[in-house]
Amino acid sequence: MAVFMKVSLPGTTTEQYDALNAELKSMPGDTFAGCLAHVCVPTDTGIEVYDLWESQEAMDKFGAVVMPVAERRGLPAASERPTVSEVHRYWIPGS
Repeated sequence: MAVFMKVSLPGTTTEQYDALNAELKSMPGDTFAGCLAHVCVPTDTGIEVYDLWESQEAMDKFGAVVMPVAERRGLPAASERPTVSEVHRYWIPGS
């Protein structure tokens, strides 16, 4: 079942986000396997990230990869746990 995830990352800049994503994209394999959609929104205090994952397992697998990289890069930790919701239905225009 697909899941939707939202996380607020206060203190994280768009530059830090871009550098993190560049490193993740340079890693071997498909680091983002199972991610159906991804949005990063800058806010007054940091960024918010919204993801649509094909499953909880795919999201958890990504989390196991991204968290050590983010910590090594010194990105601030989330102020609270991500909100994860089961998705009833989704569609992506053009697909």
